[in-house]
Amino acid sequence: MIAFTREVPRSLGRCELTHLERTTIDVDAARAEHDAYEAALRSLGCEVRRLPSPEEQPDAVFIEDVAVVLDEIAIVARPGAESRRDETGIVAAALELLRPLATIAAPGTLDGGDVLRIGKRLYLGVGGRTNESGAKQIRAIVEPHGYTVKALAVRGALHLKTAVTQLSDDLVMVNPAWVDDTAFDGMGALPVHPSEPFAANALLIGERLVHGAQHERTRRRLEAVNLRVVPVPMTELAKAEAGVTCCSILVKT
Repeated sequence: MIAFTREVPRSLGRCELTHLERTTIDVDAARAEHDAYEAALRSLGCEVRRLPSPEEQPDAVFIEDVAVVLDEIAIVARPGAESRRDETGIVAAALELLRPLATIAAPGTLDGGDVLRIGKRLYLGVGGRTNESGAKQIRAIVEPHGYTVKALAVRGALHLKTAVTQLSDDLVMVNPAWVDDTAFDGMGALPVHPSEPFAANALLIGERLVHGAQHERTRRRLEAVNLRVVPVPMTELAKAEAGVTCCSILVKT
């Protein structure tokens, strides 16, 4: 497994924000968190390939949003925030060495954080950073490869994967205030602790879950159902509406 990441730019404090109030981000602390995150990926067998982040791209560290990688193809996104659209070039150049590329075109918008893949199913958050044209385009790209696409409404969260992520073959973790927890085709749904609304974001690698260390109460719920959690610090990065999925793109080799 290759894990593409991008460095934390000094300009991170100028990131896009939608649902959080802007607060001061300690960039050195955010870089230390990102280093620990990459170390966790390596400990789980990933080959980490860190790409640069120009200072004029304050959100570039959140690499997940600019591409969706499947076994057969990589889809270069067109981010919903106009300020982020220049982020795609560096990532596309890295991915084209590993996958054929497809591209989302105007007027479509698509953020990778709105795409939750579970097997051959893609759940797609529509209405925020991803629009109906982007949804139509990704459906046309992936259906010939045997994937189905199910559009979901997301309420009060930046991306679908802020509200729900996969925990195992038959279980997702959900903030039911932000997405319908019955929408996942018979999979079980583990709710986050009510005091931790952002805790639904976890990154499944093999049988381990990378999860924000600040979400202690939800982590106890995960461990109570025998899930193996790798906690990583995310306090500063979370001030930029970040989670553990958005800081990498995983590519099977």
